[in-house]
Amino acid sequence: MKITLQNLGKRYNREWIFRHIEYEFIVGKKYAITGSNGSGKSTLLQVIAGSLMHNEGSIEMHNGQLLSNEQHYQHISIATPYLELIEEMTALEMLRFHSTFKQLILPAAEILQIVNLQASAKKQIRYYSSGMKQRFKLALAFFSKTPILLLDEPTTNLDEDGIALYHQLIKNYTTNKLVIVCSNDKQEYSFCEEALEMGRYK
Repeated sequence: MKITLQNLGKRYNREWIFRHIEYEFIVGKKYAITGSNGSGKSTLLQVIAGSLMHNEGSIEMHNGQLLSNEQHYQHISIATPYLELIEEMTALEMLRFHSTFKQLILPAAEILQIVNLQASAKKQIRYYSSGMKQRFKLALAFFSKTPILLLDEPTTNLDEDGIALYHQLIKNYTTNKLVIVCSNDKQEYSFCEEALEMGRYK
């Protein structure tokens, strides 16, 4: 599995957020997208995820063969601060609902135990703290059976134990995955092998 960006550009109105990105992401490696606030890190990640359209260039996803744009979502899991959860559901209900779209690699109860949410499994997500919600977002992303994992500021709202959990998830559950971490905080991407610096593409 690989993702190829060719002359990729995105603008809002007349202002270019980034232009002329040429890059290749390969499964089995971990990448960071870095840059100052407002440099376009999150925008690029959303373009890669398919939730935003680009204005020039192309994104190609290959899995032995070129995949259509409609197939991309099947191969991607994502966790971001702006990702909305269905807060009327409990964690167990949300995991079961999520599994109708993407297969989970472990049983729901075991996933919640790993991210230390087992005691709140039947509580509506609306009553979770911001840190609990973030751990749950990470759980949905890490435990989906997909080859590509996209993470935007993954330790947002996490305390020291939550940050340790994040690094444990990276260590234990990203073997043979393509991981892209969007961040300007070194502790969130210190394990990455390559970095795409957004300041180069203005």
